[in-house]
Amino acid sequence: MKAPLLPSGRTRGLSFVVPDDWTPEQALAVFELLDDLREVICARYLPDMQRVLREDRRQHELPLNERDPPF
Repeated sequence: MKAPLLPSGRTRGLSFVVPDDWTPEQALAVFELLDDLREVICARYLPDMQRVLREDRRQHELPLNERDPPF
């Protein structure tokens, strides 16, 4: 079975399986945990992550003469 494409674009790594029998309260608790983790990471690393994202996009950008015309 092929791994699903995650929002990050990665297809390898940790397998994320959400149990079918979670209660809405359990799902909310995990969601809030991940939200808090995101906030803590962003508070510490956001400028660095933005720099890495810009560099990554720049590396994958086509040169101007290879891009499709804007119309």
